[in-house]
Amino acid sequence: MFADFLKRLLATDPEPLNDLDARLALTALLVRVAKSDGLYEASEKERIERITSARYGLTPVGATELRGDAETLESEAPDTVRFTRAIKDAVVYDERAGVVEALWDVALADGVRDDAEDALLRLVANLLGVSDRDSALARQRVEARHQ
Repeated sequence: MFADFLKRLLATDPEPLNDLDARLALTALLVRVAKSDGLYEASEKERIERITSARYGLTPVGATELRGDAETLESEAPDTVRFTRAIKDAVVYDERAGVVEALWDVALADGVRDDAEDALLRLVANLLGVSDRDSALARQRVEARHQ
């Protein structure tokens, strides 16, 4: 199932993703960020589900299913650079910019600001075409919500 999706996503000139495929790709990126510190905790899984539920209007069951599919996709996806660049080419800017805040939300879900997560978020935001400034502002909004 995911092999065909990845083939389309990684094509030289990919078609824009439909809404369902964009949801899956962006949620897989959330999973990758959550795993970047070597731990994939329940708090991060819950945060991913809460984000996708709110962002896409999913039921709790739908959010859990999307996270499960995204975990599978993330495990089969290529390195972060190629995967993120492919998402950038296939997903409209507004979706990419909005997901950076969600990425920070997941990275900070465990209450610890980890160096590996920081480095990955800087890389991913840049690869998605989101400026360092906008990424920092997104992080600050998330930090303010968690205080």
